[in-house]
Amino acid sequence: MEYTRVFTGPKPKLRMPKGACDTHIHFYDARYATVPNTPTPPPVGIPEYRQVMDWLGLERVIVVQANAYGDDNRLVMDTTAELGPDKARAVVVVKPGVPDAELERLTSGGARGLRIMNLLGGTLGLNVAEEMAGRIKPFGWSMLLQLNGRELPEHEAMIKRLPVKIIIDHIGKFIDPVPVDHPSFQCLLRLIDTGNVWVKLAGCYETSLSGKPGYEDVGLLAKALIKHAPERMIWASNFPHAQAAKFGYPDEAALLDLMLDWAPNEADRQKIFVDNPAELYGF
Repeated sequence: MEYTRVFTGPKPKLRMPKGACDTHIHFYDARYATVPNTPTPPPVGIPEYRQVMDWLGLERVIVVQANAYGDDNRLVMDTTAELGPDKARAVVVVKPGVPDAELERLTSGGARGLRIMNLLGGTLGLNVAEEMAGRIKPFGWSMLLQLNGRELPEHEAMIKRLPVKIIIDHIGKFIDPVPVDHPSFQCLLRLIDTGNVWVKLAGCYETSLSGKPGYEDVGLLAKALIKHAPERMIWASNFPHAQAAKFGYPDEAALLDLMLDWAPNEADRQKIFVDNPAELYGF
């Protein structure tokens, strides 16, 4: 079975700035073995994603290791190489004990980050974050953290100790969404204020209870984050929406146009779409 969706439609109202980067996508390929009990959509690859890039006005992309492939980074690295160094970087998964030579090889192939997934199906959890941060620091990688944002206060001290740039995934991924004065959201703001933590504006449909088209409950958090520190925000489509079977397949153009409401200032959008990803991933 292959993807039958055609990734075209009405153009988004938002016109992307030159150099706009999508900081979180996955590819799936039936030629690679998958880890049991992880979301595994039908195969989808570069030809489909190039449609999305053209549709939304994207020029750069960060290919993130899908949970389905554990620490087998072949697909993420192969697709990053095919997209090319002017357009793509990779976020990979490597386990404790990985040789420096392997980290060097991945870096030379475009890897610039390590994924920590502290939710069901993740290969690496927060229990190894400090150890792995020490391993990746010499290579200039960042660390991508996905967890239930309601648990952030439990991990605040540890996250502050991490010696690499940290990206908190999915608008904090508060399950369920919280008000802006909630202690866990205030914790996220404190982490941002360290100057070493970024937040990825993506996947609002995975946690929203208010739902489409506006996802207002998560949107309130996104707007508060952008107002607080636009220089610490990045954006992502989350293509191809690995849990679409659970949440429904979203409209990528409509998701992008949420940024007109969340970040109405053009200067802020320049930071979110272009400048901040370039700083984090070395474009």
